Amino acid sequence: MTTARGDIRTGIVGLGNIGRYHAERLLELDVPLVGGMDVAADARTRFARRYDVDVYDDHHELYDAVDAIIITTPNKYHEEYAVGAFDRDLHVLLEKPLAHSLESAERIASAAADSDGYCMVGFNNRFANTVRIVSDRIERGELGDVSHIEANYVRRRGIPGRGSWFTRRQIAGGGALIDLGVHAIDLSLYLLGDPPIAEVTGVTRGEFGSREEYAYLDMWGDDAGPAGFDVDDSASAFIRTADDRTISLEVAWATNRPENNEFVVRGTESAAVFDLLDGDLSVHSASTAGPDHLEDTSIETRQNDTHTEEQRSFFDSIAAGEVGNESIQQALTVQRVIDGIYRSSETGRTVAIDEE
Repeated sequence: MTTARGDIRTGIVGLGNIGRYHAERLLELDVPLVGGMDVAADARTRFARRYDVDVYDDHHELYDAVDAIIITTPNKYHEEYAVGAFDRDLHVLLEKPLAHSLESAERIASAAADSDGYCMVGFNNRFANTVRIVSDRIERGELGDVSHIEANYVRRRGIPGRGSWFTRRQIAGGGALIDLGVHAIDLSLYLLGDPPIAEVTGVTRGEFGSREEYAYLDMWGDDAGPAGFDVDDSASAFIRTADDRTISLEVAWATNRPENNEFVVRGTESAAVFDLLDGDLSVHSASTAGPDHLEDTSIETRQNDTHTEEQRSFFDSIAAGEVGNESIQQALTVQRVIDGIYRSSETGRTVAIDEE
């Protein structure tokens, strides 16, 4: 039985920017990186040169050499590599979202349920110090009953390279909603205690990426123009849980407004307001102790590397002998919400969420 992080032979599938990002954190945590796999020869060459490990163009060979795998491929290919790992009872850290479609996500979840490996989906924002403070205060009852979360993940100009896999529906499964919205939805449901979902309503829009004259200052990757863009660049949605708590969602790759990464967690005793990216946190309440008054408190904490903490949790759980797929079941709920928002936008109707 594995007893330490240093015993867990780990490989990475998908050796692009995100794969290398994970590789650096493996080194920091002294987890043995033993290999990588990518279909692109250039990516394999760069990875082998940087990390001095074996690289493969076929995942089966890599899987023969590892105990755990980190999957960082484009969304469409998650299923192939995750199901293959689960079939071998490997431990799997799968980057978000679970898949490019609900049907693919359900197949991944089914394979995970039959596996003896430990599974985690890469919702790294759960590990932010700010989120941990808010979560702790909710658990201790300091916010009272949390009934609503305002979740914003809005960029002013932040469309990934038009023509990259991020902006092609066939590979990504969607645009800003499945890229940014998946984080906002997961974090909101996590802070609410992962309740079952009743229904969603929403609208997705493609207002900027399809323009020839799209103005921007920076873009990740090259710009192929509107011909390389067939996804949404913003979404507005409303989510109702089975116990009548709610989430209002605003996400965007591009808008004509200042960026906004604010989450407002509203409770009956107080509310927590935090910025998802810079970590600013404040708590707001009212009191009748003495003259009636309002209280606003700022909380300072250190920023932390959420991907490092995510990996630490993943490998420590493996070392402790844990098995299970709770994370994937939670990610499947998020995928159902995303699918529901897209269907609501297409039909103009509220969509009931079936969690059977």
